[in-house]
Amino acid sequence: MPHRRSEPYEHGQAPLTAVVLFNLGTPDAPTPGAVRRYLREFLSDPRVVELPRLLWLPLLHGLILPLRAPKTAAKYARIWSDSGSPLAVAGAQLKARLQEELQRRGHHLVVELAMRYGQPSTPDVLERLHAQGMTRLLGIPLYPQYSAATTATALDAVGDWLRGKRRQPSLRWRRNFADHAGYLRALAHSVRAHWQAHGRGERLLMSFHGMPQRTLQQGDPYHCECLKTARLLAEELQLQDAQYQVCFQSRFGAQAWLQPYTEPTLRDLARSGVRSVDVVCPGFVADCLETLEEIAIEGKQAFLSSGGAEFHYIPCLNTEAAWVGALANLVEEELQGWPTRDAIDAGELAASAQRASAAAQAR
Repeated sequence: MPHRRSEPYEHGQAPLTAVVLFNLGTPDAPTPGAVRRYLREFLSDPRVVELPRLLWLPLLHGLILPLRAPKTAAKYARIWSDSGSPLAVAGAQLKARLQEELQRRGHHLVVELAMRYGQPSTPDVLERLHAQGMTRLLGIPLYPQYSAATTATALDAVGDWLRGKRRQPSLRWRRNFADHAGYLRALAHSVRAHWQAHGRGERLLMSFHGMPQRTLQQGDPYHCECLKTARLLAEELQLQDAQYQVCFQSRFGAQAWLQPYTEPTLRDLARSGVRSVDVVCPGFVADCLETLEEIAIEGKQAFLSSGGAEFHYIPCLNTEAAWVGALANLVEEELQGWPTRDAIDAGELAASAQRASAAAQAR
């Protein structure tokens, strides 16, 4: 049984509802050292790589990290901005805008962003909220389609933190939003806005992050949920079957992954005479290495070098107003029954949280 420390409690402290947005994570810098630390944490997770530890870990530390970290760091350097990692920047902005929108709707709560790997880490974020008196926790993984390697491992991290706590908050968890109407409308709005600004390609390619084929056979619903999202988005855009395709990117290793693969699909389209394509990534709500480098740079090069004439990448939802509104609606669905619109004064709530945080730091 884990040891549980004493957790001084301030009687009369205002109850605190926290909404935590969970995403995968990012290195602290586009350098081999930072990328190696990030990949070590990420690829050591048994949910991510489902191989025996005695077989996988020596291979990871002895071969994969030394070879992959410098190459991946070079890719991160191509998309890094003065503000930092695109994923971290978009996440921080989304957190702030969602907080503003929920406050505008009359909710008294705190919104935070936590990364499963890297910073801000899940334990650090939860510990800070705990010190502020968190009594209710709503977790929203920013993965539209459920997978054990993403959604489940985020919940694992929350569970690991809870196991060491004497005073636990109430917990609610959003499993997925692959077919959520607001998310689909926000996606369709972004595609239509792109078409209006740049014209419409001959084919719309919907590229989702890949997973090993065996995960589907083992019961992971991810593949089915990706196909459902694609079908519903096509309906929202009033597309015929011949006007769009679904594919999967980011394959790693020699084993079979979900197919068809994105880069070969782009090359095949170009060689078959398709002159222009638009690519959207509905499995990512924020732009990151997999969208900005793998698709917008490498995917474009694959299509154009194979005979294509025009390639357009449609950015992720990031902080678009339609997406912020949809996410706020989703949060409100999960908050049903929790008193976030009660008579608690917002100023007193913030002051109470600050007092608790200062007391925790003093201890």
